[in-house]
Amino acid sequence: MQRVASLIHLPAARSLNLTGKGIGIAVFDTGIGRHPDLTLQDSRLKAFVDTVNHRPDFYDDNGHGTHITGIIAGNGNASRKRYEGIAPDSHFVMIKILNQKGEGNIEDVLSGIRWLLAHYRQYNIRIVNISVGSSRGRHFDENSPLVRGVEALWEEGLVVLTAAGNHGPSPHSIGAPGNSRKIITVGASDVMQTGNGRDYSGRGPTESCIKKPDIVAPGSNIISCQPMHTYSARLYGSSYDSMSTGRLYQSRSGTSMSTPVVSGCIALLLQQRPYLSNREVKFQLKKTAVDLGYDHSRQGWGLIRLDRLLYL
Repeated sequence: MQRVASLIHLPAARSLNLTGKGIGIAVFDTGIGRHPDLTLQDSRLKAFVDTVNHRPDFYDDNGHGTHITGIIAGNGNASRKRYEGIAPDSHFVMIKILNQKGEGNIEDVLSGIRWLLAHYRQYNIRIVNISVGSSRGRHFDENSPLVRGVEALWEEGLVVLTAAGNHGPSPHSIGAPGNSRKIITVGASDVMQTGNGRDYSGRGPTESCIKKPDIVAPGSNIISCQPMHTYSARLYGSSYDSMSTGRLYQSRSGTSMSTPVVSGCIALLLQQRPYLSNREVKFQLKKTAVDLGYDHSRQGWGLIRLDRLLYL
C-alpha cells in the first residue's frame, strides 16, 4: 500500500487530515473476515448481509472481500500502518454476493441491491464498491437486470464503482456491470506506468460503443488484509508478506484491487466536500485524472491523483 500511496499522492490527503471519517461504503463481495484492521476493537463494520448462505454473523470464506475492504478502509494497526487503507476512518457494510469460490449469480446480486436501496440512508452510505463482474459485457447489455440494478443505486445518488475486469487487452473486454454508461468503471494502471507485467485490464469501448474505462488506478501486487483459514488461501496459496505481519496480509492483483483504491479516494473527497453529487464526483475524477499517454480504451481519462482531486 505504500507504493500505491505514493502513486496516487495519498500524503497530500493526510496533510489535510482526510481519512474518510463519517463516509460509509457498501462493499459487494465474498464477505469480510475477522481482522484487527477492520473488525476488532471499535469495529467500523456496521452491517453484514449474506445473500448466498443467509448466515447472520459476518465471515469471508474466500478472502477477496476482506482484501478489498482493507484497501478501502483498513486502519493498518496490525502492520504499524504499513498497510493502512486509503480511508482508514470510514465505515462500511458488507453485502456477501459471492460464494466460497468467488462465484455468484444475478439474483444474489439483485437481492443485495434491494437491501442496500432500503438501508443506505440508515448507515450513511455514499459509495458502493463492486469489485466483481461478468467475463464479458456483451452477455449483459445495458438493459440487463444486472446493469439496471446497479444503475438503480446510481439513480439514488450513490457513487457506484465497478471493476473493468481482467480480460484485456483485447477491445470490448470490459465485463458487466462495468459496461454501464452511468457508473464509474475502473481499470488497472500498473503496466502503463511500469511497462512490466501482463496487461490484463479490461479495454473499452463497450459493445454499445460507450467510452470505458472511466479512470485507472494501481492494481498489481497490492498487499491488504487477509482473514485466516479461507478457502482461497488453502486452494490457491497466498503470497503473504511475513516481515512483521504473519498471515494477516496477502498480495493480490487485478482491477478488483484498483477499484477500492478509487473508492477510498472518493471517501476522502466526500469528507472534504460532502455536498458533491455522484455526477459531480464522476466529473471531478475525469477532470483531475493524469493522462498517461494511452488510448482512452486503455486508460480512460487517466490515473487518479489525490493532490489534483482535492485541488492542492
